[in-house]
Amino acid sequence: MFLAAVCLSGGALAKPPAGGVFCATYPSAPTCTGQQPSCTYCHVAPPQRNAFGSALEAFLAPGVPRPLSDSEYAAALPAALIAVEGTDADGDGFSNLEEILRGTLPADASSVPVDTGGCAAGGNPQYDVCRYDFRFAYRRVLLDFCGQSPPYAQLQSFAALRDDAKRERLDAELDRCTASEFWRGKNGQLWKLAHPKIRPVGSLKEGEDRGAIPLGDYYDDYALYTYAQIDDHDAREVMTAKYFVRRETQPTRYIVETSLPTQSVDALHRAGNLTSAWSLVYFVMFTALPRNAASQSYRAYLGLDIAKQQGLYSIPGEPRDYDAKGVQAPACAACHATLDPLSYPFRNYQGIAGATSAQYVPNRLEKYFSDVSPIITQTPEAGYLLGQPVSNLVEWAQVGANSDAFAIAAVTDYWKLLVGHPPTAEENAEFVATWQRFKGTHQYRVQRMLHDLIRTEAYGAP
Repeated sequence: MFLAAVCLSGGALAKPPAGGVFCATYPSAPTCTGQQPSCTYCHVAPPQRNAFGSALEAFLAPGVPRPLSDSEYAAALPAALIAVEGTDADGDGFSNLEEILRGTLPADASSVPVDTGGCAAGGNPQYDVCRYDFRFAYRRVLLDFCGQSPPYAQLQSFAALRDDAKRERLDAELDRCTASEFWRGKNGQLWKLAHPKIRPVGSLKEGEDRGAIPLGDYYDDYALYTYAQIDDHDAREVMTAKYFVRRETQPTRYIVETSLPTQSVDALHRAGNLTSAWSLVYFVMFTALPRNAASQSYRAYLGLDIAKQQGLYSIPGEPRDYDAKGVQAPACAACHATLDPLSYPFRNYQGIAGATSAQYVPNRLEKYFSDVSPIITQTPEAGYLLGQPVSNLVEWAQVGANSDAFAIAAVTDYWKLLVGHPPTAEENAEFVATWQRFKGTHQYRVQRMLHDLIRTEAYGAP
């Protein structure tokens, strides 16, 4: 039901995204804050419905022949949603409406609202359980950012401070520790955050720690990612940088460079780590239409995984199947109506091809892939990101980096690293405030955002 426009096959494929209709009905729902629900909100795997989707179906324009037209579907969904508000689709004891408004899943019995207001002060002799505890936060900051627990005497000295002085000390320790090797050095905490974005493969590594089949030096990608996260740098530049970053050691420093011998994309066509040599060699490789590169960038930097039916925006007339891969088949078309337009801006970025590996090649498809299909060379460079038209990959990166999705994904990374899990429904208000300040007040400066994060109850309440 939700996102049926992009998740269902056949006639339903042309419908407008149901996520937009849902969020118009429940604008205050946590899942609508800077994002939209994925298909799995109502589906196991489209068109198979989960418990909530099945409950909705009974009230979705009953008696009207299927498939519903666009207008019929958009008009019928709000009434169907309201009709099932008072029922409990997953049998967990909470109504569908309560779960929608509190950010849990109405089709998942293990996802339930939790009340934490019953905690009593003094429940633990060491900490003020369920409320922000400065001593707990202090130990956690030193462990998370410096990699070591404070000695007992240091902890006692901190505990003797007034609350305002404790806050100042927390800020000072955060700034000190984020300059440490543990935080920003090789294989440090920031490198760990970068692993799923870069996806290193040691056997293909060139340069330092060279592998058996050296194809690209992904340490350049770690350097740019880390540089964008530290000091007063703009985190968006991991996607938009026209420069490269070189790492020096003993101590670790990250130096901006206009060129590196390991990188080949010209400045006009650079888009941060999206166009690094490693990204192009590893994610594009020998592919005519670089869907893997597009979906990896979408997942890594915007937090949207098409394989999990997230971030789907059905583009009219898509997919067109320029490379004759059969993506217009009913089982494929729903996701490819988003994925293929997402991939077009990667059209001219070469993966592996001898002397032109990891470069922007304007006639790439004509030169290397003209035999893939009769219409492969008609593949446009213009595409769509988050439903918005973009003319090329540089614009793709700029639109993505300035989106709510980027801010949400970036703060989620740190939330999981420091709090220990993705934001829960109970933590949603603090999480939303943190990513919105990261995007607005802090202008995408991670260092400033971290000072907010360590002050949340999610982080500082034992």
